Amino acid sequence: MNQQIVNKVNGERPLYDQVYQALLKQIVDGTYQIHQQLPSEKELSELFNVSRITIRQALNQLRLEHLVYKIQGKGTFISAPKTFQNISQLQGFAEAMTNMGHEVFNVVKEFRFIPATPQIASKLKVSVNSTVVEIKRIRLLNRKPVSFELTYLPEAIGLALQEINLATRDVFLAIEEDLSIALGHADLNIDATLADEELSELLQVDINAPLLRVERLTHDAAGHPIDFEYLYFSGETFQYRLRVDRKRNT
Repeated sequence: MNQQIVNKVNGERPLYDQVYQALLKQIVDGTYQIHQQLPSEKELSELFNVSRITIRQALNQLRLEHLVYKIQGKGTFISAPKTFQNISQLQGFAEAMTNMGHEVFNVVKEFRFIPATPQIASKLKVSVNSTVVEIKRIRLLNRKPVSFELTYLPEAIGLALQEINLATRDVFLAIEEDLSIALGHADLNIDATLADEELSELLQVDINAPLLRVERLTHDAAGHPIDFEYLYFSGETFQYRLRVDRKRNT
């Protein structure tokens, strides 16, 4: 960090905000690269000629904006930008991520046939205790776990999917391309939850880490429900985006 930046830490704005702005500029202009470690609090304190409390305030602001992350005992590092999926159109995760140039791989943890619970039966419009397929998959984005999917499908679709390698295929694409079933629309409910012990292990996050949870019910082109699932995304690495237009009165 050069003297010119150090000299900016003066004036009417709070000192921590000036330090924050100076570090933000260096993150944006690429002075610090993704996952690069920042100087220690002591070093930053000396460079900016401010107290370590001021440095902590500035770093905390950067953390709140997900621009840096802290590893206990090691220091503060530059965060990678969050991966996002636009939900204005119906796409599978791999389909959307591949189109954006990412590498996607799936780990199929479980593929089994089970009796439909009342909730699953209600969603898929099948009888309670009738056979459905349950699929558990971890989605790896650029070789890092980013989501866990718990999917339920009618028995006939499950039987057909048994012959398909779901480690490399999206369920949506397999349904459309291999089973010749056109998809129509999906209903989504999105909320937040905390990682329990199982999700913590699967997604390699801390227990009680924030997760984005999506309940999705997908229908075919005729309006029949064919895919009910829960999607759990790491809150630190992924986000959904949606553009909404204001309706104008004519």
